[in-house]
Amino acid sequence: MAERNLVLGVSGSIAAYKAVDLASKLTQAGVDVHTVMTESATKLVSPLSFSAITGRPAAVDTFAAQERFSIGHISLAELADAVLIAPATADVIAKIACGIADDLLTTTVIASRAPLIIAPAMHTAMWENAATRANVETLRARGVLFVGPASGRLASGGFGKGRFAPIGEILGLTLKVLGRNGDLSGKRIVVTAGGTREPIDPVRFIGNRSTGRMGYAIAEAARDRGAEVVLISGPGWLPRPGGVDVVEVTSASEMNDAVRSALPADSLIMAAAVADYAPTEVAKEKIKKGPDELTLTLKRTEDILKGVTDVRVKVGFAAESEDLIGNAKRKLVEKGLDLIVANGVEGFGSEENKVAIIDRAGIEELPLLSKREVAERILDRVVQILDGG
Repeated sequence: MAERNLVLGVSGSIAAYKAVDLASKLTQAGVDVHTVMTESATKLVSPLSFSAITGRPAAVDTFAAQERFSIGHISLAELADAVLIAPATADVIAKIACGIADDLLTTTVIASRAPLIIAPAMHTAMWENAATRANVETLRARGVLFVGPASGRLASGGFGKGRFAPIGEILGLTLKVLGRNGDLSGKRIVVTAGGTREPIDPVRFIGNRSTGRMGYAIAEAARDRGAEVVLISGPGWLPRPGGVDVVEVTSASEMNDAVRSALPADSLIMAAAVADYAPTEVAKEKIKKGPDELTLTLKRTEDILKGVTDVRVKVGFAAESEDLIGNAKRKLVEKGLDLIVANGVEGFGSEENKVAIIDRAGIEELPLLSKREVAERILDRVVQILDGG
């Protein structure tokens, strides 16, 4: 996201305060955020809040020079790699649909050729109003992207559709748009993440300690580099990333089916900790406490990676408690992989990981890095292979 410029438009919805958190997360992702506020928005949240978060003054006045620019709305419009209006009121949506430019935000939008993303936030009755629906459909037909609104409790105390979409969804779609010309643009990347659960009875299961953080980091990094990403996720508590097609599964069998449904792809990156064994029989009722011992008969699950052929680059993971490199090299050959990422089991649950990336030519041992940094290094190698390097 380095050197990506985003114009963040903030209009006079009560959800304007949430845009401060959104601006913070965008800035943390490396985006240069240029905030443009309507006069109404300044009644709800101070421009200083955005300035402090983004390091750039928030603009409100159409006729005031913005930083070094003499004509604020034109310069901002030309600078923008994307424009995001979050939150967007019914009034702002109507003005943009009708081509009205009567403040800095709407003039900037109309002067810009960059992709436009709108995150509406308003009362349910306003969202469902025929005029608003017509305006939204008009903008969608012009290629404008919408995220939300969500359903839930409203500021009025009522319940319905109109809530500001979750920050993660808005963030994900925005980063996807900003990364549309990245080195994975036009590529389809399938990523698996998390552990699987193999049922014993309606209550119990065989599982593992994988959180899915590594796979999620890879999916988000691939999205930000322009890829079309399918994330096949086992059960977990991580928030689903925006801008990514998420397929939720539970068992190894379900993950196998989901992977095959998602192919063909340019790359399959199997970061999931898939169970090697599952119970031969699943009890229909909860198993009651009985003798001191309970014997379970297990069967091998299908090796997902080994059977995949319609993918250009196959990447596997080897989580080992002993002979890490030796076991990883063996899996590289047995499964017909292009790359394998070897990591110790101590990485489960951590936000950091120390891995070695292995191919047929050798081993690249990485220092302890954040899982996002590890993801970027893995994708660097994937890009290199896809480009014929």
